[in-house]
Amino acid sequence: MVAILGSFDHRLSALETAMRPTQIRTHSIRRAHENIDKSLKAAEVILTQFDLTRKAEAKILRGPHEDLESYLEAIDQLRSNVNFFSSNKSFKSSDGVLNHANQLLAKAISKLEDEFRQLLTNYSKPVEPDRLFECLPNSLRPSSGSPRHQGDASGKSSSEHQNKSLEAAIYTVPTLIPPRVLPLLHDLSQQMVKAGHQQQLFRIYRDIRASVLEESLRKLGVERLSKDDVQKMQWEVLEAKIGNWIHYMRIAVKLLFAGEKKICDQILDGVDSLRDQCFAEVTVNSVAVLLSFGEAIAKSKRSPEKLFVLLDMYEIMRELHSEIELLFGSKACTEMREAAMNLTKRLAQTAQETFGDFEEAVEKDATKTAVLDGTVHPLTSYVINYVKFLFDYQSTLKQLFQEFDASDPEAQLASVTTRIMHALQNNLDGKSKQYKDSALTQLFLMNNIHYIVRSVRRSEAKDLLGDDWVQIHRRIVQQHANQYKRVSWAKILQCLTVQSGPGGDGGSSGLSRAMVKDRFKTFNVQFEELHQRQSQWTVPDSELRESLRLAVAEVLLPAYRSFLKRFGPMIENGKNPLKYIRYSPEDLDRMLNEFFEGKTWNEQKR
Repeated sequence: MVAILGSFDHRLSALETAMRPTQIRTHSIRRAHENIDKSLKAAEVILTQFDLTRKAEAKILRGPHEDLESYLEAIDQLRSNVNFFSSNKSFKSSDGVLNHANQLLAKAISKLEDEFRQLLTNYSKPVEPDRLFECLPNSLRPSSGSPRHQGDASGKSSSEHQNKSLEAAIYTVPTLIPPRVLPLLHDLSQQMVKAGHQQQLFRIYRDIRASVLEESLRKLGVERLSKDDVQKMQWEVLEAKIGNWIHYMRIAVKLLFAGEKKICDQILDGVDSLRDQCFAEVTVNSVAVLLSFGEAIAKSKRSPEKLFVLLDMYEIMRELHSEIELLFGSKACTEMREAAMNLTKRLAQTAQETFGDFEEAVEKDATKTAVLDGTVHPLTSYVINYVKFLFDYQSTLKQLFQEFDASDPEAQLASVTTRIMHALQNNLDGKSKQYKDSALTQLFLMNNIHYIVRSVRRSEAKDLLGDDWVQIHRRIVQQHANQYKRVSWAKILQCLTVQSGPGGDGGSSGLSRAMVKDRFKTFNVQFEELHQRQSQWTVPDSELRESLRLAVAEVLLPAYRSFLKRFGPMIENGKNPLKYIRYSPEDLDRMLNEFFEGKTWNEQKR
């Protein structure tokens, strides 16, 4: 059995040896088939790439005008074909195909640049002023075609109120390029970036959009003005231009620059460095023109009337600060951002220096304008109106003070206001010494201090200066009124005063008929002189005027009645009594009511 099995194994082994060449040939045949399949598949892939290249070429040769989306797809396909042949250079003629595809791609990108330029040019138009005005809140829209708004520098009734209304103001960023066109421009820009044409893209975008933006501002009225131009302008013209500039800054930052940022972000989305550079270069000239005017004003010769427009300009720069920081926040915009910040500080500094100049000018005002009737001096009304306007800018002033001093801004404002009032009073004291009549000196000071107190009480300055300040100055007004009364009427009252005592021709009165006649004559002359002179003087405040007349009447009329009752019979029983007793108490009262009316000599005669 073992022998049989051994014989069987031997024969089996011999059979396997005999079959091995046949197995090898079968494996070779299988491998050959597999290679043929691979070659066929590779050939199919290559043919497909050839076919895709041919189709892409056909679309590219037609150009992008007919079907831009299809054109962009063809470029992507061509770029994919180039990548394929670049990584499969073992194929015959792959180099030729590759060169052809690259040349075709270069032409395609060139046409793409032309299409991008054409599309951007066609849809980039300057924004007309009327369209921009429609994007503003109603409160800032011009009412009669003028670019100046109703709350500008010269006609500002209440900055605080205006600021509150601006907080809720809604600005509508204008559509600078139709929304349907933006995706196409974005796709075109992406293809140019992929082709390494960033600089060409940058130049095209910058040149087209920058010129359109500058033209929009020109149409609005923005002009480049140098410091010399500003210095030569009449104040009224310059004031109007400053009001316009404030409006232009709002429109530029909130509408035009915001609109440019929006389309730049959309068209160049995904290419951050290029996007930031493009926005910076598009806006740089326009920003420079706007800020240069502000710089020219800030560096121009200081004068008190410029303070309010400087505060307006500072106010708009503060208002726009957060938006400027946001729009120009990239590294590419650093210089513009810093230029805006520097202008804000320069305006604050110039405004503060102008404040100091004003205080000094009030103290040293040497105008010889004589106020002949003792009324409120033009300097007083000018300074008080100035201070009232300042209080329209309370929040702005407090912000301005904090630019240079960290202490309480309200205390600083109170201190400045007190110093201005003190400077005014010092100047008025000096001006009052011009009068030769000391009674008129007192009337002048009474009128002017009263005007100051009344104006403070009716304004927000009262809260800062405080009740104590008001009460002290009311007492000063009363002191001047008392001094006027004493200086003006003491002498005439002496005519009506009789010292009681023994002896003399007049018995206990001590007055003879001749002395009484003389007293009446002296009284008449003095009263007529006072009436003639002081009817030309003015107390413009009706309450103060009535109060002063009443104060005089309360002293004069009882004294006159008493003297007339006591000594009148001595004259009435003699010859020609009307020569001495010209006036009844009622006549005096009527004539006192003509005092301080500012009548001319001719009016009095009539």
